[in-house]
Amino acid sequence: MTESKEQRLAREIYNKVGGIGNVEKLIHCMTRVRMTIKDYSKVDMDGLKSVDGVLGVVEDDTLQVIVGPGIVNKVANIMVADAGVKLGEAFPDNPSDQTEQALTDRQMVEAKAAERKAREKAKHNNNSAFKRVLKSIANIFVPLIPAFVGAGIIGGIAAIFSNLMTAGSISQDWESIVATLNIIKNGLFMYLVIYVGINSANEFGATPGLGGIIGAITMLPGMNPEAPLTNIFNGHELLAGQGGIIGVIFAVWVLSLVEKRLHKIIPNAVDIIITPTIALLVVGLFTIFIVMPIAGVVSNALVGSITWVLNVGGMFAGFILGLFFLPMVMFGLHQILTPIHIEMINSSGFTLLLPILAMAGAGQVGAAFALWVRCRKNKKITQLIKGALPVGILGIGEPLIYGVTLPLGRPFITACIGGGIGGAVIAGIGNIGSIAIGPSGIPLIPLIANGHWMGYVIGLVAGYIGGFIATYLFGVPKDIRKETKID
Repeated sequence: MTESKEQRLAREIYNKVGGIGNVEKLIHCMTRVRMTIKDYSKVDMDGLKSVDGVLGVVEDDTLQVIVGPGIVNKVANIMVADAGVKLGEAFPDNPSDQTEQALTDRQMVEAKAAERKAREKAKHNNNSAFKRVLKSIANIFVPLIPAFVGAGIIGGIAAIFSNLMTAGSISQDWESIVATLNIIKNGLFMYLVIYVGINSANEFGATPGLGGIIGAITMLPGMNPEAPLTNIFNGHELLAGQGGIIGVIFAVWVLSLVEKRLHKIIPNAVDIIITPTIALLVVGLFTIFIVMPIAGVVSNALVGSITWVLNVGGMFAGFILGLFFLPMVMFGLHQILTPIHIEMINSSGFTLLLPILAMAGAGQVGAAFALWVRCRKNKKITQLIKGALPVGILGIGEPLIYGVTLPLGRPFITACIGGGIGGAVIAGIGNIGSIAIGPSGIPLIPLIANGHWMGYVIGLVAGYIGGFIATYLFGVPKDIRKETKID
Protein backbone atom coordinates (compact mmCIF):
# COMPACT_ATOMS: atom_id res chain seq x y z
CA MET A 1 0.00 0.00 0.00
CA THR A 2 1.46 3.33 -1.10
CA GLU A 3 1.64 6.02 1.57
CA SER A 4 -0.27 9.15 0.51
CA LYS A 5 1.12 12.67 0.74
CA GLU A 6 -1.21 13.42 3.64
CA GLN A 7 -0.17 10.29 5.55
CA ARG A 8 3.52 11.15 5.03
CA LEU A 9 2.97 14.71 6.26
CA ALA A 10 1.11 13.50 9.36
CA ARG A 11 3.86 11.00 10.18
CA GLU A 12 6.73 13.46 9.63
CA ILE A 13 5.05 16.22 11.62
CA TYR A 14 4.64 13.84 14.55
CA ASN A 15 8.28 12.83 14.26
CA LYS A 16 9.46 16.45 14.40
CA VAL A 17 7.26 17.51 17.33
CA GLY A 18 8.39 14.67 19.58
CA GLY A 19 5.79 12.08 18.68
CA ILE A 20 2.16 11.55 19.53
CA GLY A 21 3.06 11.42 23.22
CA ASN A 22 4.20 15.05 23.15
CA VAL A 23 0.87 16.37 21.82
CA GLU A 24 -1.92 17.26 24.22
CA LYS A 25 -4.64 18.02 21.66
CA LEU A 26 -4.96 18.94 17.98
CA ILE A 27 -7.34 21.01 15.85
CA HIS A 28 -7.05 22.75 12.50
CA CYS A 29 -8.16 25.94 10.80
CA MET A 30 -8.27 26.78 7.09
CA THR A 31 -4.54 26.30 6.51
CA ARG A 32 -2.89 25.24 9.78
CA VAL A 33 -2.62 22.16 11.96
CA ARG A 34 -2.74 23.54 15.51
CA MET A 35 -1.18 21.41 18.25
CA THR A 36 -0.99 21.93 21.98
CA ILE A 37 2.53 20.75 22.86
CA LYS A 38 3.44 19.26 26.24
CA ASP A 39 7.24 19.76 26.10
CA TYR A 40 8.70 22.18 23.55
CA SER A 41 12.23 20.94 24.24
CA LYS A 42 11.32 17.80 22.29
CA VAL A 43 10.26 19.76 19.19
CA ASP A 44 12.72 19.88 16.29
CA MET A 45 11.64 23.28 14.96
CA ASP A 46 14.16 23.45 12.12
CA GLY A 47 13.39 19.90 11.07
CA LEU A 48 9.66 20.67 11.18
CA LYS A 49 10.08 23.68 8.91
CA SER A 50 12.06 21.60 6.44
CA VAL A 51 9.43 18.88 6.05
CA ASP A 52 8.31 18.68 2.43
CA GLY A 53 4.79 20.12 2.35
CA VAL A 54 5.14 22.31 5.46
CA LEU A 55 4.77 25.91 4.30
CA GLY A 56 5.66 27.49 7.61
CA VAL A 57 5.52 27.19 11.39
CA VAL A 58 4.03 29.67 13.87
CA GLU A 59 4.66 29.49 17.62
CA ASP A 60 1.75 30.98 19.58
CA ASP A 61 -0.46 29.53 22.30
CA THR A 62 -0.38 26.47 20.05
CA LEU A 63 2.21 25.17 17.63
CA GLN A 64 0.76 25.97 14.21
CA VAL A 65 2.05 24.04 11.20
CA ILE A 66 0.97 25.61 7.91
CA VAL A 67 0.24 23.02 5.22
CA GLY A 68 -2.30 24.91 3.09
CA PRO A 69 -6.04 24.87 2.39
CA GLY A 70 -7.74 21.65 1.40
CA ILE A 71 -4.95 19.38 2.57
CA VAL A 72 -5.00 20.64 6.16
CA ASN A 73 -8.20 18.87 7.18
CA LYS A 74 -6.96 15.59 5.70
CA VAL A 75 -3.64 15.76 7.54
CA ALA A 76 -5.31 16.75 10.82
CA ASN A 77 -7.85 13.93 10.59
CA ILE A 78 -5.10 11.40 9.93
CA MET A 79 -3.15 12.68 12.93
CA VAL A 80 -6.04 12.49 15.38
CA ALA A 81 -7.02 9.07 14.00
CA ASP A 82 -3.48 7.85 14.69
CA ALA A 83 -3.89 9.05 18.27
CA GLY A 84 -7.27 7.36 18.62
CA VAL A 85 -9.15 10.60 19.36
CA LYS A 86 -11.22 13.20 17.54
CA LEU A 87 -10.40 16.78 16.67
CA GLY A 88 -10.13 18.87 19.83
CA GLU A 89 -10.12 15.88 22.19
CA ALA A 90 -7.29 15.30 24.65
CA PHE A 91 -4.67 12.81 23.53
CA PRO A 92 -4.08 9.74 25.74
CA ASP A 93 -1.26 10.14 28.26
CA ASN A 94 0.46 6.92 27.22
CA PRO A 95 -0.29 6.18 23.57
CA SER A 96 0.39 2.61 22.67
CA ASP A 97 2.54 3.58 19.71
CA GLN A 98 4.73 6.07 21.57
CA THR A 99 7.81 3.84 21.24
CA GLU A 100 7.31 3.72 17.50
CA GLN A 101 6.96 7.44 16.89
CA ALA A 102 10.52 7.85 15.59
CA LEU A 103 10.21 5.02 13.10
CA THR A 104 9.78 6.23 9.57
CA ASP A 105 9.73 3.15 7.38
CA ARG A 106 6.66 2.57 5.30
CA GLN A 107 6.21 -1.00 6.51
CA MET A 108 5.75 0.17 10.11
CA VAL A 109 3.16 2.71 9.03
CA GLU A 110 1.24 0.02 7.19
CA ALA A 111 1.55 -2.42 10.09
CA LYS A 112 0.13 0.15 12.49
CA ALA A 113 -2.71 0.87 10.11
CA ALA A 114 -3.53 -2.83 9.80
CA GLU A 115 -3.41 -3.26 13.58
CA ARG A 116 -5.72 -0.32 14.12
CA LYS A 117 -8.11 -1.57 11.45
CA ALA A 118 -8.27 -4.98 13.10
CA ARG A 119 -8.83 -3.43 16.50
CA GLU A 120 -11.65 -1.25 15.21
CA LYS A 121 -13.22 -4.18 13.40
CA ALA A 122 -13.14 -6.28 16.55
CA LYS A 123 -14.60 -3.44 18.56
CA HIS A 124 -17.47 -2.98 16.13
CA ASN A 125 -18.15 -6.68 15.99
CA ASN A 126 -18.61 -6.67 19.76
CA ASN A 127 -21.09 -3.77 19.67
CA SER A 128 -24.41 -3.75 17.89
CA ALA A 129 -25.28 -0.96 15.49
CA PHE A 130 -27.98 0.11 17.92
CA LYS A 131 -25.45 0.53 20.72
CA ARG A 132 -23.18 2.54 18.47
CA VAL A 133 -26.07 4.84 17.59
CA LEU A 134 -26.85 5.36 21.27
CA LYS A 135 -23.19 6.04 22.00
CA SER A 136 -23.11 8.67 19.26
CA ILE A 137 -26.21 10.31 20.71
CA ALA A 138 -24.51 10.44 24.11
CA ASN A 139 -21.36 11.97 22.59
CA ILE A 140 -23.49 14.65 20.96
CA PHE A 141 -25.52 15.63 24.00
CA VAL A 142 -23.34 15.00 27.05
CA PRO A 143 -21.15 18.09 26.32
CA LEU A 144 -24.37 20.14 26.42
CA ILE A 145 -25.42 18.90 29.88
CA PRO A 146 -23.95 21.88 31.81
CA ALA A 147 -25.76 24.23 29.42
CA PHE A 148 -28.99 22.25 29.79
CA VAL A 149 -28.75 22.37 33.56
CA GLY A 150 -27.97 26.08 33.87
CA ALA A 151 -30.43 27.26 31.23
CA GLY A 152 -33.03 24.73 32.38
CA ILE A 153 -33.05 25.87 36.00
CA ILE A 154 -33.28 29.50 34.91
CA GLY A 155 -36.10 28.57 32.53
CA GLY A 156 -37.87 26.61 35.26
CA ILE A 157 -37.78 29.58 37.61
CA ALA A 158 -39.09 31.82 34.82
CA ALA A 159 -41.88 29.32 34.14
CA ILE A 160 -42.99 29.32 37.78
CA PHE A 161 -43.16 33.14 37.87
CA SER A 162 -44.91 33.23 34.49
CA ASN A 163 -47.53 30.69 35.52
CA LEU A 164 -48.10 32.48 38.80
CA MET A 165 -48.72 35.70 36.84
CA THR A 166 -51.15 33.92 34.52
CA ALA A 167 -52.99 32.46 37.50
CA GLY A 168 -53.16 35.92 39.12
CA SER A 169 -51.11 34.89 42.17
CA ILE A 170 -48.50 37.59 41.56
CA SER A 171 -48.70 40.94 39.79
CA GLN A 172 -47.67 41.72 36.24
CA ASP A 173 -44.74 43.71 37.61
CA TRP A 174 -42.76 40.46 37.37
CA GLU A 175 -43.07 40.46 33.58
CA SER A 176 -39.72 42.11 32.86
CA ILE A 177 -37.94 39.72 35.25
CA VAL A 178 -39.55 36.73 33.54
CA ALA A 179 -38.63 38.11 30.12
CA THR A 180 -34.99 38.55 31.17
CA LEU A 181 -34.78 35.01 32.52
CA ASN A 182 -36.35 33.63 29.35
CA ILE A 183 -33.84 35.48 27.19
CA ILE A 184 -31.04 33.71 29.05
CA LYS A 185 -32.80 30.34 28.77
CA ASN A 186 -33.54 30.78 25.08
CA GLY A 187 -29.87 31.37 24.37
CA LEU A 188 -29.73 27.58 24.46
CA PHE A 189 -33.17 26.23 23.68
CA MET A 190 -34.05 28.56 20.80
CA TYR A 191 -30.84 27.65 18.99
CA LEU A 192 -30.48 24.07 20.25
CA VAL A 193 -30.55 22.67 16.72
CA ILE A 194 -27.41 24.66 15.90
CA TYR A 195 -25.50 23.33 18.91
CA VAL A 196 -26.66 19.81 18.09
CA GLY A 197 -25.58 20.28 14.48
CA ILE A 198 -22.09 21.34 15.58
CA ASN A 199 -21.69 18.47 18.04
CA SER A 200 -23.06 15.99 15.50
CA ALA A 201 -20.47 17.15 12.99
CA ASN A 202 -17.73 16.60 15.55
CA GLU A 203 -19.07 13.12 16.24
CA PHE A 204 -19.39 12.08 12.60
CA GLY A 205 -16.24 13.76 11.30
CA ALA A 206 -17.84 16.63 9.37
CA THR A 207 -16.90 20.30 9.60
CA PRO A 208 -18.51 21.70 12.79
CA GLY A 209 -19.50 25.00 11.19
CA LEU A 210 -21.31 23.21 8.38
CA GLY A 211 -23.11 21.01 10.90
CA GLY A 212 -24.30 24.13 12.71
CA ILE A 213 -25.67 25.52 9.46
CA ILE A 214 -27.57 22.30 8.75
CA GLY A 215 -29.14 22.56 12.19
CA ALA A 216 -30.09 26.19 11.56
CA ILE A 217 -31.65 25.30 8.21
CA THR A 218 -34.38 23.35 10.01
CA MET A 219 -35.58 26.64 11.50
CA LEU A 220 -36.17 27.92 7.94
CA PRO A 221 -34.45 31.29 8.54
CA GLY A 222 -35.26 33.91 5.92
CA MET A 223 -38.37 32.20 4.62
CA ASN A 224 -41.17 34.60 3.72
CA PRO A 225 -44.16 33.66 5.92
CA GLU A 226 -46.49 34.88 3.18
CA ALA A 227 -44.87 32.54 0.65
CA PRO A 228 -43.82 29.46 2.65
CA LEU A 229 -42.01 26.49 1.17
CA THR A 230 -44.22 23.54 0.31
CA ASN A 231 -44.10 19.99 1.57
CA ILE A 232 -43.44 18.06 -1.65
CA PHE A 233 -45.31 14.99 -0.37
CA ASN A 234 -48.66 16.49 0.60
CA GLY A 235 -48.65 20.12 -0.58
CA HIS A 236 -48.87 21.58 2.92
CA GLU A 237 -46.52 24.32 4.02
CA LEU A 238 -43.30 23.47 5.82
CA LEU A 239 -43.05 24.54 9.44
CA ALA A 240 -39.87 25.59 11.23
CA GLY A 241 -38.55 22.80 13.41
CA GLN A 242 -40.08 19.89 11.50
CA GLY A 243 -37.76 16.93 11.81
CA GLY A 244 -36.68 17.87 15.32
CA ILE A 245 -33.34 17.10 16.91
CA ILE A 246 -33.23 13.58 15.46
CA GLY A 247 -33.73 15.00 11.98
CA VAL A 248 -30.77 17.32 12.50
CA ILE A 249 -28.55 14.45 13.64
CA PHE A 250 -29.52 12.37 10.62
CA ALA A 251 -28.96 15.25 8.20
CA VAL A 252 -25.51 15.99 9.66
CA TRP A 253 -24.60 12.32 9.37
CA VAL A 254 -25.46 12.55 5.68
CA LEU A 255 -23.36 15.74 5.54
CA SER A 256 -20.37 13.84 6.92
CA LEU A 257 -20.69 11.20 4.18
CA VAL A 258 -20.96 13.82 1.45
CA GLU A 259 -18.11 15.92 2.80
CA LYS A 260 -15.73 12.99 3.19
CA ARG A 261 -16.47 11.86 -0.34
CA LEU A 262 -15.88 15.35 -1.71
CA HIS A 263 -12.56 15.63 0.12
CA LYS A 264 -11.40 12.54 -1.75
CA ILE A 265 -12.27 13.76 -5.23
CA ILE A 266 -11.83 17.56 -5.02
CA PRO A 267 -8.26 18.81 -5.66
CA ASN A 268 -6.59 20.29 -2.59
CA ALA A 269 -6.11 23.66 -4.26
CA VAL A 270 -9.86 24.31 -4.48
CA ASP A 271 -11.11 21.99 -1.72
CA ILE A 272 -11.73 24.83 0.76
CA ILE A 273 -14.03 26.52 -1.76
CA ILE A 274 -15.75 23.69 -3.59
CA THR A 275 -16.33 21.14 -0.82
CA PRO A 276 -18.28 23.26 1.70
CA THR A 277 -20.31 24.88 -1.08
CA ILE A 278 -21.40 21.62 -2.67
CA ALA A 279 -21.89 19.89 0.69
CA LEU A 280 -24.13 22.66 2.02
CA LEU A 281 -26.13 22.88 -1.17
CA VAL A 282 -26.73 19.15 -1.50
CA VAL A 283 -27.40 18.39 2.17
CA GLY A 284 -29.30 21.66 2.68
CA LEU A 285 -31.71 20.76 -0.12
CA PHE A 286 -31.95 17.21 1.22
CA THR A 287 -32.80 18.55 4.70
CA ILE A 288 -35.43 21.04 3.50
CA PHE A 289 -37.15 18.93 0.88
CA ILE A 290 -36.73 15.38 2.21
CA VAL A 291 -36.02 15.26 5.97
CA MET A 292 -38.42 18.01 6.99
CA PRO A 293 -41.29 16.99 4.68
CA ILE A 294 -41.12 13.37 5.84
CA ALA A 295 -41.46 14.62 9.42
CA GLY A 296 -44.36 16.77 8.25
CA VAL A 297 -46.13 13.80 6.67
CA VAL A 298 -45.67 11.79 9.86
CA SER A 299 -47.00 14.66 11.97
CA ASN A 300 -50.09 15.07 9.79
CA ALA A 301 -50.76 11.34 10.01
CA LEU A 302 -50.50 11.57 13.78
CA VAL A 303 -53.22 14.22 13.94
CA GLY A 304 -55.81 11.63 13.02
CA SER A 305 -54.35 9.16 15.51
CA ILE A 306 -54.37 11.69 18.34
CA THR A 307 -57.91 12.75 17.50
CA TRP A 308 -58.98 9.10 17.64
CA VAL A 309 -57.24 8.58 20.99
CA LEU A 310 -58.91 11.67 22.42
CA ASN A 311 -62.29 10.46 21.19
CA VAL A 312 -61.75 7.07 22.80
CA GLY A 313 -60.97 8.87 26.04
CA GLY A 314 -60.47 7.44 29.46
CA MET A 315 -57.36 5.96 30.97
CA PHE A 316 -56.39 4.25 27.72
CA ALA A 317 -56.12 7.63 25.97
CA GLY A 318 -54.11 9.01 28.88
CA PHE A 319 -51.72 6.07 28.79
CA ILE A 320 -51.12 6.26 25.02
CA LEU A 321 -50.59 10.02 25.04
CA GLY A 322 -48.24 9.92 28.02
CA LEU A 323 -46.37 6.98 26.51
CA PHE A 324 -45.67 8.50 23.09
CA PHE A 325 -45.23 12.19 23.86
CA LEU A 326 -41.44 12.14 24.35
CA PRO A 327 -40.78 10.33 21.05
CA MET A 328 -42.95 12.98 19.40
CA VAL A 329 -40.85 15.73 20.97
CA MET A 330 -37.65 14.09 19.73
CA PHE A 331 -38.92 14.18 16.15
CA GLY A 332 -40.34 17.69 16.41
CA LEU A 333 -43.89 16.39 16.04
CA HIS A 334 -45.27 17.88 19.26
CA GLN A 335 -46.01 21.16 17.51
CA ILE A 336 -49.09 19.63 15.92
CA LEU A 337 -50.67 19.54 19.39
CA THR A 338 -50.55 23.32 19.89
CA PRO A 339 -53.71 24.01 17.83
CA ILE A 340 -55.51 21.32 19.82
CA HIS A 341 -54.49 23.01 23.10
CA ILE A 342 -55.64 26.38 21.82
CA GLU A 343 -58.97 25.03 20.58
CA MET A 344 -59.63 23.38 23.95
CA ILE A 345 -58.80 26.56 25.85
CA ASN A 346 -61.01 28.65 23.58
CA SER A 347 -63.95 26.27 23.87
CA SER A 348 -63.85 25.27 27.53
CA GLY A 349 -61.34 27.60 29.23
CA PHE A 350 -58.65 24.94 29.69
CA THR A 351 -56.83 22.13 27.88
CA LEU A 352 -57.22 18.63 29.26
CA LEU A 353 -54.38 17.43 27.03
CA LEU A 354 -51.44 19.33 28.51
CA PRO A 355 -51.49 17.83 32.05
CA ILE A 356 -51.57 14.34 30.50
CA LEU A 357 -48.61 15.06 28.23
CA ALA A 358 -46.72 16.57 31.17
CA MET A 359 -46.57 13.09 32.68
CA ALA A 360 -43.95 12.10 30.09
CA GLY A 361 -41.45 14.26 31.94
CA ALA A 362 -42.50 12.71 35.24
CA GLY A 363 -41.66 9.27 33.86
CA GLN A 364 -38.18 10.51 32.98
CA VAL A 365 -37.68 11.81 36.53
CA GLY A 366 -38.78 8.48 38.02
CA ALA A 367 -36.45 6.60 35.67
CA ALA A 368 -33.55 8.84 36.68
CA PHE A 369 -34.14 8.09 40.37
CA ALA A 370 -34.17 4.36 39.61
CA LEU A 371 -30.91 4.61 37.69
CA TRP A 372 -29.38 6.55 40.57
CA VAL A 373 -30.35 3.81 43.03
CA ARG A 374 -29.33 0.85 40.85
CA CYS A 375 -26.14 2.46 39.49
CA ARG A 376 -24.97 4.37 42.54
CA LYS A 377 -21.44 2.99 42.14
CA ASN A 378 -21.24 4.35 38.61
CA LYS A 379 -19.88 7.83 39.24
CA LYS A 380 -20.35 8.96 35.66
CA ILE A 381 -24.06 8.13 35.59
CA THR A 382 -24.79 9.50 39.04
CA GLN A 383 -23.07 12.81 38.33
CA LEU A 384 -25.10 13.25 35.15
CA ILE A 385 -28.30 12.45 37.03
CA LYS A 386 -27.47 14.88 39.86
CA GLY A 387 -27.21 17.71 37.37
CA ALA A 388 -30.22 16.76 35.25
CA LEU A 389 -32.76 15.83 37.93
CA PRO A 390 -33.53 19.31 39.32
CA VAL A 391 -34.09 20.57 35.79
CA GLY A 392 -36.35 17.62 34.98
CA ILE A 393 -38.46 18.26 38.06
CA LEU A 394 -38.84 21.85 36.84
CA GLY A 395 -40.25 20.59 33.55
CA ILE A 396 -37.14 20.77 31.32
CA GLY A 397 -36.63 17.23 30.11
CA GLU A 398 -33.77 17.53 27.61
CA PRO A 399 -30.90 16.84 30.04
CA LEU A 400 -32.51 13.61 31.25
CA ILE A 401 -33.60 12.50 27.78
CA TYR A 402 -30.45 13.20 25.82
CA GLY A 403 -27.88 12.91 28.58
CA VAL A 404 -29.14 9.92 30.55
CA THR A 405 -32.07 7.76 29.41
CA LEU A 406 -31.89 7.86 25.60
CA PRO A 407 -28.16 7.05 25.33
CA LEU A 408 -28.74 4.03 27.59
CA GLY A 409 -31.65 2.77 25.48
CA ARG A 410 -33.83 0.72 27.79
CA PRO A 411 -34.30 3.42 30.46
CA PHE A 412 -35.84 5.70 27.83
CA ILE A 413 -38.48 3.07 27.05
CA THR A 414 -39.28 2.41 30.69
CA ALA A 415 -39.40 6.17 31.34
CA CYS A 416 -42.01 6.47 28.59
CA ILE A 417 -43.98 3.70 30.28
CA GLY A 418 -43.87 5.75 33.48
CA GLY A 419 -45.23 8.71 31.52
CA GLY A 420 -48.04 6.52 30.24
CA ILE A 421 -48.92 5.45 33.79
CA GLY A 422 -49.03 9.06 34.94
CA GLY A 423 -51.15 9.99 31.92
CA ALA A 424 -53.58 7.17 32.69
CA VAL A 425 -53.96 8.40 36.27
CA ILE A 426 -54.62 11.99 35.13
CA ALA A 427 -57.20 10.81 32.60
CA GLY A 428 -58.76 8.43 35.14
CA ILE A 429 -59.24 11.20 37.70
CA GLY A 430 -60.64 13.40 34.93
CA ASN A 431 -61.37 17.09 34.49
CA ILE A 432 -57.75 18.13 35.14
CA GLY A 433 -56.92 20.92 32.71
CA SER A 434 -54.53 23.81 32.24
CA ILE A 435 -55.78 27.35 31.61
CA ALA A 436 -52.75 28.11 29.40
CA ILE A 437 -49.90 26.40 27.57
CA GLY A 438 -46.80 26.28 29.76
CA PRO A 439 -43.90 24.10 30.90
CA SER A 440 -44.68 20.79 32.53
CA GLY A 441 -43.57 19.36 35.86
CA ILE A 442 -44.02 21.31 39.06
CA PRO A 443 -44.21 24.73 37.31
CA LEU A 444 -47.52 23.70 35.71
CA ILE A 445 -49.30 23.48 39.08
CA PRO A 446 -50.36 27.19 39.16
CA LEU A 447 -52.06 26.82 35.76
CA ILE A 448 -54.30 23.87 36.74
CA ALA A 449 -57.91 24.97 36.36
CA ASN A 450 -60.74 24.94 38.89
CA GLY A 451 -58.52 24.16 41.86
CA HIS A 452 -57.86 20.60 40.71
CA TRP A 453 -54.15 20.90 41.29
CA MET A 454 -54.11 18.03 43.78
CA GLY A 455 -55.25 15.61 41.07
CA TYR A 456 -52.40 16.85 38.89
CA VAL A 457 -49.92 16.30 41.72
CA ILE A 458 -51.26 12.77 42.20
CA GLY A 459 -50.69 12.09 38.50
CA LEU A 460 -47.21 13.58 38.74
CA VAL A 461 -46.34 11.29 41.64
CA ALA A 462 -47.81 8.32 39.72
CA GLY A 463 -45.55 9.18 36.80
CA TYR A 464 -42.54 9.35 39.11
CA ILE A 465 -43.39 6.01 40.70
CA GLY A 466 -44.27 4.34 37.40
CA GLY A 467 -41.01 5.44 35.79
CA PHE A 468 -39.06 4.36 38.87
CA ILE A 469 -40.56 0.88 39.12
CA ALA A 470 -40.45 0.13 35.39
CA THR A 471 -36.83 1.24 35.16
CA TYR A 472 -35.74 -0.40 38.42
CA LEU A 473 -37.13 -3.76 37.32
CA PHE A 474 -36.58 -3.76 33.56
CA GLY A 475 -34.66 -0.68 32.42
CA VAL A 476 -31.15 -0.87 33.88
CA PRO A 477 -28.51 -2.40 31.55
CA LYS A 478 -26.16 -4.70 33.43
CA ASP A 479 -23.02 -3.16 31.98
CA ILE A 480 -23.61 0.31 33.42
CA ARG A 481 -23.99 -1.11 36.93
CA LYS A 482 -20.44 -2.43 36.70
CA GLU A 483 -18.76 0.79 35.59
CA THR A 484 -17.38 2.88 38.42
CA LYS A 485 -14.99 5.36 36.75
CA ILE A 486 -15.65 8.72 35.21
CA ASP A 487 -14.62 8.90 31.57
